[in-house]
Amino acid sequence: MFTIYYGALRNVMVFGETGRVLSAVVDERRDRRIGTVGVGRPRDPQVDDAILTAARELLAEQGYQKTTITAIARRAQLGTAAIYRRWATKESIIEDAVFGMQDAALPVTTSNLRDDMQAWTRWFLARVAEPATRAAIPGLLSAYHQEDGAYEQLVRRSEDPARLALAERVRVEFPERSDAEIASTADVAFDILVATTIVRGLTSGLADGDAFCARTADALVLLVTSTGTEISRQ
Repeated sequence: MFTIYYGALRNVMVFGETGRVLSAVVDERRDRRIGTVGVGRPRDPQVDDAILTAARELLAEQGYQKTTITAIARRAQLGTAAIYRRWATKESIIEDAVFGMQDAALPVTTSNLRDDMQAWTRWFLARVAEPATRAAIPGLLSAYHQEDGAYEQLVRRSEDPARLALAERVRVEFPERSDAEIASTADVAFDILVATTIVRGLTSGLADGDAFCARTADALVLLVTSTGTEISRQ
């Protein structure tokens, strides 16, 4: 999914702003080699797709621990060298496989704020509730404790496009608000949206999803509307 991804809270989810960690010694390209060119020949996008598809299938079928680089290579009918030319770690493959939000089509804006908030809630919930994502998140959270900076890399890649898009939706609804008001309101709404859908998706999947999305949309509309009012009174 997700770009995705992809924030709300570091101690519960992979997307998040609270408690973000950043290590200056971590090179963003070290664990992710998408976009680089292999020695002596051009990269084949079909190979990239085969690897990511294999990773998603294994996560859904066998879980995080058994989704190894060797297993991914075997499922994709490739050698492990083809994977290591693209990704340095299993975690970086899984991040791209399930949190590629930069490649996902965000919800279309309409003239109805509540309908849009419900569409955003449904969009996030559907991504998190996918079997591959539900299997990936606990394993990635554990891995992030071992490597400072990896979590921050994922947030930058997967969360920012969706966060900016939601801010723009708030701006359309409240054109009279200042940039600071828009940013403040959108950030709070986004953090709550991501946190609630992630927890719900992990624990309950899509069960009773329509009712959950409706309730969450109501809360987001109330938040977005009242936040601007409270700011203007200060």
